[in-house]
Amino acid sequence: MKSKKKLIGILCVMAVIISGWIWWNLPTSIIKISPQEVSKIEVFDGNTGKAVVITDTTDIEHIIKNLNTVFIKKEKISIGYMGTSFRTTIYKNGVVYKKFIINSSNTIRKDPFFYRASSESIDYHYIRELIDKKAK
Repeated sequence: MKSKKKLIGILCVMAVIISGWIWWNLPTSIIKISPQEVSKIEVFDGNTGKAVVITDTTDIEHIIKNLNTVFIKKEKISIGYMGTSFRTTIYKNGVVYKKFIINSSNTIRKDPFFYRASSESIDYHYIRELIDKKAK
């Protein structure tokens, strides 16, 4: 009887460890939204202090289509890290849909984790050019 309880306990611990490993390594998408549903995108460049509100449908379509193709995996915990590259807020019908930070072409920060792109890369250069052209 005692060995049966011990075996059940070990199996439960193993199930938790395996589930945690799967959860940690399972790729997820950054966003899943149609470009037509996005009313605007706000991007704040933490490196320069410049901000831009993107409302042009061509720019929104390019950014959203790109982000829809990128799958990410957890890399490490982001708690305690300071600084941002592109703090990004996507609005759907005037309401915040998603907030995250784009740190590079392959790194996203959605607290409490940093994520690494596991498929396509983020078009960081395109967003940088929009900020340089249109920033306040």
